[in-house]
Amino acid sequence: MVDLIPSPETVMTILKRTGAFREGHFVYPNGKHSPHYFQMPLAFRYYDTARVLAVALSNKGEVNPCIIVDDIIRSGQAIEETAKLVKALGSNVIGCGAIVRFTAAPDKLGVIPIKSLVEFDAHMYDSGDACNDCVSGAPVEHVRF
Repeated sequence: MVDLIPSPETVMTILKRTGAFREGHFVYPNGKHSPHYFQMPLAFRYYDTARVLAVALSNKGEVNPCIIVDDIIRSGQAIEETAKLVKALGSNVIGCGAIVRFTAAPDKLGVIPIKSLVEFDAHMYDSGDACNDCVSGAPVEHVRF
């Protein structure tokens, strides 16, 4: 039997295998530092991987008039802006999901639970002074959301 919703461990294995989950020393545009970065388009380069992730996420929710889906939710700001736009266009959001959701991000969009295939506890530091990689002199890679 096919597992339509792979475990978080299986999803992380897929993200690692495709290079979408990266480890190193990253500085985000907001100035926060982290030893982790998700570059989700890398996972969607491969049809089989994209299909597995999309089918799995679609099976986390119910069939509804409007479901917002994102590849990754880091702060929740983009998904909240999308929901406002959808509502302004006259539609109701009744489902929300992502492949990866940072645990620091909201787990609900209003009263709607945000479903995800992986909940990731990202280690984020407010400045280079608090970042272990900066302190140790590790090379920095600036990334964008």
